[in-house]
Amino acid sequence: MRALPVGADALLIEVGSAEEAGALHAALLRRRAQGTLTVREIVPAARTVLLDGLPDPTRWAAELEALEGELPEPPARSLVEVPVRYDGPDLSVVAAHWRVSEQEVARIHAGTEFTVAFCGFAPGFGYLTGLPARYAVPRRATPRTAVPPGAVALAGPYTGVYPRTSPGGWQLIGATDAVLWDHTREPAALLSPGTRVRFVPVEGTAPVEVP
Repeated sequence: MRALPVGADALLIEVGSAEEAGALHAALLRRRAQGTLTVREIVPAARTVLLDGLPDPTRWAAELEALEGELPEPPARSLVEVPVRYDGPDLSVVAAHWRVSEQEVARIHAGTEFTVAFCGFAPGFGYLTGLPARYAVPRRATPRTAVPPGAVALAGPYTGVYPRTSPGGWQLIGATDAVLWDHTREPAALLSPGTRVRFVPVEGTAPVEVP
């Protein structure tokens, strides 16, 4: 674990894995809830956690280093089920990469329990981990200029769901009607760091055409 100062009142904590980042994030949230940590934001990423708005970053850098090797497992979070139609335009590409049938891609993906490791890219976009390393897939050589909202996609070790129309280079394997981001909802994001996620196969209408 390494604490790096960011500006006058923030720390970036580097750890060795996404699992450690999740455990550290959970531990820091508990400290804030207990009143032993005063901080404006706690933001997890793949292998870092950012503490923004610390009144005394130097003191906290020393305390955080004492947590190394003592971090508990992240607490169990509620399970969100996301209905998905496995009809994406890149489903055959992923099947070929995994050396299985398209039906088997759907079975493997739907049979996996995912965890939101962190959020980014766009409001409501979560980076979900859970697939074994052997199922990592490369991004598309040429990104699409417009991916529709609800597209369920794979890239590297992650699964993600596009919350709105945007460019994207992930491999699209399906689609959902779930609303990932709604500013009128509390919370606005359907998925937040630590949330457990399962994709539930459903039958649906014809797939949206994606170039």
